[in-house]
Order: sequence, then C-alpha cells, then structure tokens
Amino acid sequence: MKHAVLACALLIPGAVSAQVTFEDHSAALPEHIYSGGWEHFVGGGVAVFDCNRDGLPEIFAAGGTAPARLLHNLGEMQFAPAPIPEMNGVTGAYALDIDGDGWRDLFVLRVGANRVLRGGPDCAFSEATEAFGIDHGDAWSTAFTAWWPEGARHPTLFVGNYVDRTDPDGPFEACDTHQILTPRPEGGYDSEGFDPGYCTLSALAARDARGRVTLRLSNDRHYYVRGGYEQMFDLTENRFLGAEDGWPRVSLWGMGIASRDLNGDGRDEVMLTSMGDQLLQIAQPDGTYGAAPFSQGTYAQRPHLGEDGRPSTGWHAEFGDVDNDGRADLFLAKGNVDQMPGNAMKDPNNLLMQLADGRFVEASVAAGVATTARSRGAALADFDGDGRLDLVVVNRRAPMELYRNVTRATGNWIAIDPRDATRPFAVGAEVTVITDQGRQVQQRVVGGGHAGGSALPLHFGLGPATRALVEIRDATGRLRARRDVTANQSLQIPLAP
Repeated sequence: MKHAVLACALLIPGAVSAQVTFEDHSAALPEHIYSGGWEHFVGGGVAVFDCNRDGLPEIFAAGGTAPARLLHNLGEMQFAPAPIPEMNGVTGAYALDIDGDGWRDLFVLRVGANRVLRGGPDCAFSEATEAFGIDHGDAWSTAFTAWWPEGARHPTLFVGNYVDRTDPDGPFEACDTHQILTPRPEGGYDSEGFDPGYCTLSALAARDARGRVTLRLSNDRHYYVRGGYEQMFDLTENRFLGAEDGWPRVSLWGMGIASRDLNGDGRDEVMLTSMGDQLLQIAQPDGTYGAAPFSQGTYAQRPHLGEDGRPSTGWHAEFGDVDNDGRADLFLAKGNVDQMPGNAMKDPNNLLMQLADGRFVEASVAAGVATTARSRGAALADFDGDGRLDLVVVNRRAPMELYRNVTRATGNWIAIDPRDATRPFAVGAEVTVITDQGRQVQQRVVGGGHAGGSALPLHFGLGPATRALVEIRDATGRLRARRDVTANQSLQIPLAP
C-alpha cells in the first residue's frame, strides 16, 4: 500500500488555538452500564438525535443484558429517563426516518431479533418492526447503515452480523451472513443475505474517493482469523473493490469506521479502528487510498497514559471540530475487550487535535477525557446548544460518561441541517462550507462509528470567520442550495426542487 501525506487546505493564520477543556457531568446522568458476557464484549453503541425538535439532542444507549435507555435532554447537561419499549440484548442503534413521516425512527441492533421503533412527537416511540414489514432476523447484529437509491421513497438497510452463534465449530472462523433489506414499491421490505461476511463490527454507506456511493465494512480478524479483510462494495456496480480500484486488502481487528474530508478536496478520508494500529486511509486525487504516514499522529497504537506498553484496542471513532478552529479533530474510544492479556488493560481514550499542517496531537489528558474504563460507543454532539461539541461515552461494565465542552476562546461555528422533500433529512447530501480560510466538506450519512452514531445537523468550526458560503449538493452531485450565512447558528436549509 502506498503512503500519503495529508496536505491540509485549512491553514488558518491567526486562527483560534484554544486549550480544549471538558467538565465531567457524568454524575448528572441516570446510571447506565453496558453489561453482559461474551456476546456483549462488542457493541455498546449510542445513538444521538433530537427526537422532539427542541434543538437539544437525546441519547439512546445500548444496555447489553441490562435494558437499553432513552435519556431526554432537559437542557444545561441534565438528562432524565424517557419511556421506551423495554429491550434487552441491545448492542447498538441508529436513528433514521424509515417511513418518511418527518420523525426519526430507531433501528435497534440486538443479540437475537432486531427491533424497529417508530418515532413520533415528544419522543414517543412504538414498536414498528412488523408494521414496516422488516425481517428482524435472529442473529448477533453489530453493524448498520442505510442509503436511499436514486428515486427511492424509502431507504435500503444493511445489517451486519457478527459470529454465527449456531455454528457448532465456532466461534472462530464462524462469521455470519449479513442482511440487506430492500424496500418494495407496494410497501414492506425484501430480505436477502449478503456474503462474504467477515465478522463485521461497523458499516457505512458513503461516497468514496472516486465519488461513488460505496458500502464500507470493518471486520474483526479475531474471529475471521484468516482469509478476511476490510471490504468496500460498489453499490452501483454491485461488486467488491480490489487493489485495481485502489482498495488493497488490509486485515485488521476492525472495530469502527469514521469518514471525513480532512483537507477540503471533497474526498473523505477513512479512519479504521483496531486492536493495535488505528489506520487512517487518505483519499488520493486519482480515487485511490494511501495509508497515513506514522508522523500524521493518528495510529494511537499504544496507551498514551501510564506504563502499559501493550497494544491499545480502539472502538468508536468520530471526527469533530471540538475547538471550532476549522479543522476536524478525532476522538477514539478505547478499552480492552474484557481480559485479553495481550492488550492494554488500562487504555485511555484519545482526543487527537488536528494542527494546521494536518498532523494530530494527543490532548485527552489536558482536556479531561482520558478515562480508562472499557469504552465502546461514543458521540460528539452539542448537548447544551452553545456551539461547542460535548462528549458522551458508553462503557462496558462501568457507568456511562458525559462531558461538557467548556473550552474558552473557541472559534466561530455553523451547524447545517439540509432537508430534501424527496429524501428524508437529505441523507446522502454533501455540504460544503467556504470561508476566506478555506473549504470544508461533510456528507450526511447513516452508519459508521461502533454500533451507533449521531443524526444531527452537520457541525463546522469556522475559526475567526464570521460569515460563510454554504453549498449543498444532493446524492447525485447536483447543486441544490447555495446560501451566504452568518456564523454561530444552527440552520435548516431546504434543497431546491
């Protein structure tokens, strides 16, 4: 695999360079622990979305053998339990509008039959798996993503399944078949298998470096053992990509995926977490990918705190501009699977801040988020509406954590919520924000992370800029909105017909 250096297009002279600081508000959360035996070594995802349209995100947290919980955002970093159908065995969840009624639903991943909850006003959720005509399966589901094919009224759903629990020769080399759920014109969904499955722990449908919508799968070598690798599947040509497409075979203990354009060229870089190296693949102008050089600072292969020199175990990865300087930073949730002696036991989470030259430096200790619980799912989200990204982390066999971003002298920001009358919440749209300091690009997607993700307005740090030009292209690449905006607000922008 060729190496590549990420040339940063957002060199911001005089930009804000704040000391990132978080306050621990975990004590304000109702206690919640992701628990269970070996079937919950993985999972522990969190879905973050605004389910009552008050501008403040709620939290849905997987519970494993404990009940999953929905936490209503009361403001000022205060949360209270909200009613939801009782569910155990939950590994994760993703929010999306499946029926097109304007309210986000929840696709809940479980060890056993998956469940779909229909969303409604005031965070009211009801069982809808059968009503939507969705085959719930009975596998060990650990990954999910969704996309809207051109002209489709409803999304195609991908469910990634882990180890086949019924295989008498398992669990090693016993990876299960995945599931594709395709909407029927008359309503309901057709279900079919998707192979080969290599014990997938994260999935994401997004435009790749070629500009094509591609299904990315991150797979766990611990159980596929040999023969497997990270996968990219072209959803237009219905084929897996190979070395000839610039996607060489890489085998990892793959846990999570994060996707973000880091240099404003309109091509997303791909972050893959693992036991040991965390692999950042940099998109090239010719549509291929190259591994980031070690000097980039993203490999985070060993604990950065304490004396344990054994390899780290990475789970959820998420890009977000936590100091609003116009450069995406990177949070990595870390933690031993359980008691694996070959890996670090006290494995602090990472907060990697991106510098003007494109390198990343560790800041979690100074920021106050370098905890050493067995972290799994996480989310960066503005929970208090002040324009700074806060942090929630779900831990295995330890309480969930909540941190308020109180960084002083941050840059300006803008949050963009594109809306499309023909596609709920404009999934697949690409938002470009342009200032005098450069351009930033984000895709609106469903999937990625580790067993959960955010469904929120797209947040952009602007540094010193007080205005920005926003351009929004739909999933076909057609320019559908162009607007000059002022900083420090969250905007809902409809796409033109």
